[in-house]
Amino acid sequence: MWRFVLRRLLQMVPVVLGTTFLIYVLVFALPGDPIRVLGGDKPMPPSVYEALRHHYHLDEPLIEQYGRYLLGLFRGDFGETLNGQSVSSLMGSSWTVTVQLALTAWIFELVMGITLGVWAGLRKGGIVDSLVLSGTTFVIAVPQFVLGYSAQLVFGLKLGLFPTVGTDDGWPYSYLLPGMILGSLSLAYIARLTRTSLIENMRADYVRTALAKGLPRRRIVVRHTLRNSLIPVVTYLGIDLGNLLAGAIIIEGIFNLPGIGQQIFLAIQIKDGPTVVGISTFLVLIYLAANLVVDIVYGALDPRIRYE
Repeated sequence: MWRFVLRRLLQMVPVVLGTTFLIYVLVFALPGDPIRVLGGDKPMPPSVYEALRHHYHLDEPLIEQYGRYLLGLFRGDFGETLNGQSVSSLMGSSWTVTVQLALTAWIFELVMGITLGVWAGLRKGGIVDSLVLSGTTFVIAVPQFVLGYSAQLVFGLKLGLFPTVGTDDGWPYSYLLPGMILGSLSLAYIARLTRTSLIENMRADYVRTALAKGLPRRRIVVRHTLRNSLIPVVTYLGIDLGNLLAGAIIIEGIFNLPGIGQQIFLAIQIKDGPTVVGISTFLVLIYLAANLVVDIVYGALDPRIRYE
């Protein structure tokens, strides 16, 4: 198992280098001068302008800037914002909000998605199956921001069941409604994936053999079929955790949550390249770490994968 984990870690190295290089080049190759934006409408003295460009190494070739950034990244330094604040401290003040939001959405889609998928898969062609398929189709078809504003209006303002904005009520109450909206699309995919995988495995030879031996249907489903059916679901869940962390910008905006997505949005508006690059790099590392955990769980569920 350790050789399997080490192999996966080594495979992550070129991915980290490639993604961070692309992020850095794409952000700093964009038109516009962030130092001019930093000055606002007031004219900036040439000496101050040159000093700021030198401080942020913008007067160096792009490849040298990336090399300097990469060296700092190995030391755990994600850079410095154009306001002089470290990106790490900026993330520290808002990262908790995004993590709590993403975990709420992830737990919601994990529990409800697998439950609905198993329920529909065991009742293929029935009323429950039809309701799950039609409901998930509706969720997939409706844009997430429409669901967010609708849920905020109905469940927050009209019924008063959930807070509509902010995090004053703490976790989990303030994060329940935005978390459910954030995880709704993935819930639909997980339910459909679980249903399809379960139906496919129920047709397998080992299931027919177990039934012929007289094993109870519940034991066959829980001990054998469900375990094999969850392999693709676990893969999706691991990847989706990174997607939830990176894709919370819209939901954080609708529910006015001061998370990391809001920080990226504000940094893009003011062309704060170091902030965008630092936060994006951190999200990439989280995404890769989630994939590593998925690979380990995948290998635990199916030991054959470790030896491929």
